[in-house]
Amino acid sequence: MKIIRKDQNRIENMGPGVNRKVLCHSRDMMIVEVEFDSGAVVQPHSHPHEQISYVQSGRFIFESGEEKEEAGPGDSLLVASQMVHGVICLQAGIILDFFTPAREDFL
Repeated sequence: MKIIRKDQNRIENMGPGVNRKVLCHSRDMMIVEVEFDSGAVVQPHSHPHEQISYVQSGRFIFESGEEKEEAGPGDSLLVASQMVHGVICLQAGIILDFFTPAREDFL
């Protein structure tokens, strides 16, 4: 077992109003905390990883193709491998993203 302390996590900017911290990872899985300012946008993108996102705080619109869903604290969603998806932050908050396998591009 290995405990990663909060002060050991490096904060990386993903674009205006969006910062991420890799909280913990192995080769097969990863958890990432993403902090959003109101109005911040993550443009539609895809990746080979499966992703589960959990809204810890704030309000967001998640979009995939023509589908758009609003989500708030306690809501979660599944993003399949290669699915094009993006997010718009309506109210500042934090999303926890779980990836499998781990995203080596984040390390």
